Amino acid sequence: MKIILLQDVKKIGLKHTVKDVASGYAHNFLIPRGLAENATKDKLRKLEALKLKIDVERKVQNDLLAKNLKTLKGAKIEIYAKANEKGYLFKGIHTDEIVKALKEKGHVDIAEDMIDANTPLKEVGEFKINVVADEERATFTLTIKAS
Repeated sequence: MKIILLQDVKKIGLKHTVKDVASGYAHNFLIPRGLAENATKDKLRKLEALKLKIDVERKVQNDLLAKNLKTLKGAKIEIYAKANEKGYLFKGIHTDEIVKALKEKGHVDIAEDMIDANTPLKEVGEFKINVVADEERATFTLTIKAS
């Protein structure tokens, strides 16, 4: 039986995809829980129109993000944090705080997972931070100062 997934379903597929599953599984599990619907001709036509709309929106967002990343290249951001006399921070600076600082300084609004930092920053100093979004890359300088 052909269905259209309305949500991501583990081991079946992602939202807005057409899948062929057993009719009992579709009628007894997927459809009653609102995870899928029958794939009629009309609904398939609507799904194609929706996919086109999503692709256009995604392209516009990617273009805007690429422009924003260009403005971010070479930028200098400062964050103040409490530190001891040796320059070690009492609390590490995580990606969410870096994103917040970027937004406050008016540079760009990005997602946390775009920042290429595996561990929190725990010292006062200057750090080169990489931002990766699809094929675009930008690097800015983050300066952590003791407050």
